[in-house]
Amino acid sequence: MFAPRITRSLRPNPSKKRWKRKGKGEGMVDYQAFLDSINKEAYHAGELTWEEDGYTCTRTYHYSPPGCHSSCGVIYYVKDNQVCKIEGDPLDPCTNGKLCMRCLENDECFNHPDRVKYPMRRVGERGENKWERITWDEAFDEIEAHVREVWEKWGGPSILHTHGTGRNINWQTPYFAHSALKTPNDNHIGFTGFACYLPRTCGATAPMGDFPIADASEGHELRYADPSFVNPALIVVWGNEPLASNADGYIGHWLAVCVQNGSKIISIDPRLTWWGVRAEYFLQIRPGTDPALAMAWLNVIINEDLYDHEFVELWCAYFDELAESVADKTPAWASEITGIPEEDIIGSARLFAASKPATLQWGLAFDQQMAAMALNLAAVDLMAITGNVDVPGGWLLVHNAFECNGGYASGDENVPPEWMAQKATNNYVLKTEGIDFVACASADALLYCIEVEDPYPIKMWWIESSNEIACAAMDAPRLYEALKKIPFVVNADPFITPTSVAFADILLPVAMSCERDSARTWWTPLRTMTKVTSYYEAKTDEEITFELGKRLAPENYPWDTVEDFINWFMTPADYAGGWGVESSANEARGFHQDFHYTHHDIERHVGHLGGTGYMYDEFCHTYRKFEKGMLRPDGQPGFATPSGRIELASRVYEVWGMRAT
Repeated sequence: MFAPRITRSLRPNPSKKRWKRKGKGEGMVDYQAFLDSINKEAYHAGELTWEEDGYTCTRTYHYSPPGCHSSCGVIYYVKDNQVCKIEGDPLDPCTNGKLCMRCLENDECFNHPDRVKYPMRRVGERGENKWERITWDEAFDEIEAHVREVWEKWGGPSILHTHGTGRNINWQTPYFAHSALKTPNDNHIGFTGFACYLPRTCGATAPMGDFPIADASEGHELRYADPSFVNPALIVVWGNEPLASNADGYIGHWLAVCVQNGSKIISIDPRLTWWGVRAEYFLQIRPGTDPALAMAWLNVIINEDLYDHEFVELWCAYFDELAESVADKTPAWASEITGIPEEDIIGSARLFAASKPATLQWGLAFDQQMAAMALNLAAVDLMAITGNVDVPGGWLLVHNAFECNGGYASGDENVPPEWMAQKATNNYVLKTEGIDFVACASADALLYCIEVEDPYPIKMWWIESSNEIACAAMDAPRLYEALKKIPFVVNADPFITPTSVAFADILLPVAMSCERDSARTWWTPLRTMTKVTSYYEAKTDEEITFELGKRLAPENYPWDTVEDFINWFMTPADYAGGWGVESSANEARGFHQDFHYTHHDIERHVGHLGGTGYMYDEFCHTYRKFEKGMLRPDGQPGFATPSGRIELASRVYEVWGMRAT
């Protein structure tokens, strides 16, 4: 069921692709045997590109937006400047040849006749979808004139910059907003309250100092065969269906392999999913009541003395405060709220505490409920008091590979201080002294700013591959009426969208994945994208920000070529994890500061299996980093929190005006 989805019609000499089982009836996956079974000659191990059956084949990484946070190893089959076929690359250790249906069908998207081919200017009224073709120079001239007018009359904050989420432009476009447009207002307009992923990233980083993901060996190039990896004894799949969604860059089949290798499951979901069918406990929770269940689990684990005393005593702070806060949050109390039988709450809590190691895979349910931040803190507390943080098979603490400069904070140091001070925020922007947990401006504050022109009007809007009308997470009619007020709008996108028709004055054609040289990290490894085709006059996101940035703010674009710009991204920077959380930890400990590879180097780097275009780093490969001084700014053991420990009652939460537990 979980063998790589690979078709062989274009390749001779296919190898057997099913993963071998360990012993009759055991259902165990021998990952090393699977690797050994791959016909590396047929897959041209060690080669970036080759000729086969009249096609030029290129091994690279592909992103399939929208919503694609990670990337998968692919082989492009190209003929006559068109991608004719996309195949999973089993020599890629990230996904071993497995691809989602969206990726497999992207050749249709690449070659679609409705794509935007040339820069265009609106000639009719907004909404009429009437355009005239113009040159790139004409487009850039008009855009530059409007930007400079806004700067002179109203200032950089009067420019709104928006882009899609979790894709392979999450450093290029924020850098463009901050460094070329000089606006602090980079944002995902329409997503009220940062209601996707940020509650988890901030809610976990505040008490722990770093962000966790469920450990299914993804930090290791050898994956499940790595000697340091331990298969989770238990996986709690909570408010998430990773097989269907592969959400937030987390690939569902990673955990499915763990289940094949013996991991037990607790499924917490209103719906019965693949995981619930196979679970020891399927806890069919009433939507929005998750915090009650989490607190009841904490109550059981603490009252029955099931917690990891050594880890709590050495690495956690404020345990007594946590214990007091959940003393009355009994399973009976939680059962009334959640609809889950009391005995199932008790039994599942005991199983979770007894399973070593245990991990937790969480989903959007942790973001989109009233008590999201409390729920995320409770999840951290559960993993911490059971000793499952940054241990093999538990929660793995992650950064961007090689500490490469990334995330929504890219280039924000180039916004003039007086303009940065005017970033659209509200009372819920999470800030502490020296740390800005959210680099984006507030969607709610910006919408208010557009509607009432207070504290300043929005006079220009740059849309980078985003479709606000169709994808707004809030009141779409209200958003539409507000956005109509913006007098000048630029839309860079591969397609004409409803948002393009409704608002755009200038439309710029953007290249897609197969038409770009680029690089990105999402945890690990660092991966490159290799250009294999071109499409009419479409430019890459890197080319657009580089060329227009050279016009508007050459001091912030000191590079000679786009390749130099990409290579700059691939240098270690003073960012922790790419979440917009700034830290001096990397510089203080000198971690990865000797990384000096270029796009060309990584593109041609041959990995352990013979794949190319990626490189794993040591940070995500290493467990128990808190013991090794890899997390704190001072290089001492511990966590990057005010206390140096995991704060079971978060002092940062208190600074934000929230309950500490």
